[in-house]
Amino acid sequence: MKKLAITLVFLLLTGFVFSQTDKKDKQIFEDAMEAKSEFLEDDPGMSELFNSSYGYIILPNVGKGGLGVGGAAGNGVAYEHGKHIGYARMTQVTIGFQAGGQAYSEIVFFEDKEAWERFKNGKIEMAAQVSAVAAAAGASADAKYVDGVMVFTRTKGGLMYEASVGGQQFKFRDF
Repeated sequence: MKKLAITLVFLLLTGFVFSQTDKKDKQIFEDAMEAKSEFLEDDPGMSELFNSSYGYIILPNVGKGGLGVGGAAGNGVAYEHGKHIGYARMTQVTIGFQAGGQAYSEIVFFEDKEAWERFKNGKIEMAAQVSAVAAAAGASADAKYVDGVMVFTRTKGGLMYEASVGGQQFKFRDF
């Protein structure tokens, strides 16, 4: 009887955890679709990057803050050849002169299979302050891949003063 009770509790908790994950993933997916629309509204030429890249991730809600030491994090959706294949998590740590907080969206395009596999295997690290392009009309026309990766950001709100050094790390999670 005790085993049955423990098994039932385990099944209920497992179901609850999975339903919460599914609910969170659904919200991230919906937010990513909205972010993609906003990026394309700012720069319609970016549609060519969505069509031609090997893969991309959309991080719709990245939160960033710091005072001397800072950090950022966000969850997103991963696409290979335009097909939704999983989820991504970005974390960032920075050190230097910085104060404030900011919310933004980020899209990371991967030029080829090699760069995409580095992302999926957790081997993509980059200094966002150096490689990110602010989304604006026509920005995608002049943007170039660096080591097979191209990053666009779109500020959503907040104010951040920053002259820092740090990098972003990505983790991939498939379905």
